[in-house]
Amino acid sequence: MRRYTASALAATAAALTALALLPATAASADSTVLTYGSAAGNAVSVGDVLTGSLASGTKAALATTSGGTSGITCTGSTLSATVTANPAAPGTATESATSQTFSGCTSNVLGVTGVQSITVNNLPYSTSASSDGTVTVTPASGSTIQTTVVLSTLLGSITCVYRAPSLSAASSNSATSLAFTNQAFTKYSGSFLCAGNGYFTATYAPVVDSSVSGSPAVYTN
Repeated sequence: MRRYTASALAATAAALTALALLPATAASADSTVLTYGSAAGNAVSVGDVLTGSLASGTKAALATTSGGTSGITCTGSTLSATVTANPAAPGTATESATSQTFSGCTSNVLGVTGVQSITVNNLPYSTSASSDGTVTVTPASGSTIQTTVVLSTLLGSITCVYRAPSLSAASSNSATSLAFTNQAFTKYSGSFLCAGNGYFTATYAPVVDSSVSGSPAVYTN
């Protein structure tokens, strides 16, 4: 049954939730970790909101197995995070991931007839973006990264809840992108039709500073 689809998407959800970009190859000595407009450009201000959508021509893939093709795909997904610290480079900037959405989702898993909703729970999450391009998403103390997936199946509507202790991603200044690859979630609760695990892959680009006029792309130094 399409239960595996649910888990995959869950992984994304929480996924949901981190925004930052890879280090620039030639950053000035006094640049901050996050800049906008260009590598080693203008410093991103604390309080600015960074946003990103799926890279053009790509989909968010929620596979039932790592690197697999069976599961859920979504044609739309967005991320949003608020910058909480942006120190001098090299270093680690931090953000509060406040939103992640999914739309246009379908499944190719037998028995699943539709994807009703995908909701990222327990927001905000803490996101760290290091100068080496590593992006890590963690929940608040005492909480967990969690995503709730509601599916339509041949046996009716089912709700699957998935959790992960943390998520990781990689950023690239060449495309000002943020990529999640095979991020794993495990089922916390739900019908026996819900898969026990799921793997999320998606690339968001460009990531921009929506608090600045013209929403310039964001770089990591």
